[in-house]
Amino acid sequence: MQKLIVNCDPTKEALSLVRQAGWDGVHTMPPEDAGAFAAEVRRQGLIYSSIHAPFGGAASLWGEEGEGFVKEQIACLEDAARAKVPLVVMHAIIGMEKVAPSEREKAFGIENFGRILAAAEKLGISVALENTEGFEYLAALMAAYASCPSLGFCWDSGHEQCYNGARDVLAPYAGRLFYMHLNDNKGVTGDTITFLDDAHLLPFDGVSDWERNAARLKATCYHGPLVFEISQENMPGRHANDRYEVLSYAEYLALALSHARRFAALMEE
Repeated sequence: MQKLIVNCDPTKEALSLVRQAGWDGVHTMPPEDAGAFAAEVRRQGLIYSSIHAPFGGAASLWGEEGEGFVKEQIACLEDAARAKVPLVVMHAIIGMEKVAPSEREKAFGIENFGRILAAAEKLGISVALENTEGFEYLAALMAAYASCPSLGFCWDSGHEQCYNGARDVLAPYAGRLFYMHLNDNKGVTGDTITFLDDAHLLPFDGVSDWERNAARLKATCYHGPLVFEISQENMPGRHANDRYEVLSYAEYLALALSHARRFAALMEE
């Protein structure tokens, strides 16, 4: 069975609970001290599979003001190198109003992202771009750097369901799949697409077809761990995660692992 990876807060306490629950490893947002945290991950016998770069300024990548975001992403790559973490996940864009880049935005985005990729290659770190809102921004970067061996795709199953209209965004990048964020949600629940629908439920607790997801993953070149990006907490004003919020973190991790193993079993069929 493939290794099972879960997101967690970059703290020693969270790691202990992840290990006790039986997970194989973790992925996190950037730790305060990446080297020290990575040492603790390994001391506890866990895999540190990736760091997720900050993404709040991703829209600036596509304009003249992108310098700060470029530096932030490179700093995250440097953290990953210090921690000996092989992969960093990044967002190409943020903002529900962002549908597709103009030619001017493309020029800035491709140039700015090229600097990030050059730093990744120098450091020996792979970058996986995640499908979010504004899929065409991702597509522009993936096309511009189609021959770059350091750049691949991170498939977020939940984002596909609620941001990308449930269209198959995995198939176009099946040969470039570096990573994944497996999670569920209820799809688009209102008249418009909103980040509030991105519930990060456990697989099988939303509307995604997990037998189909397993079949699609098996059709790719991917042979790494199964990676789950899930949340115990509700999005603001929502109640999709109510059944998780009443659990202790240890109980939640145990429940999440049972769902992860259920999906892993589909991958073995």
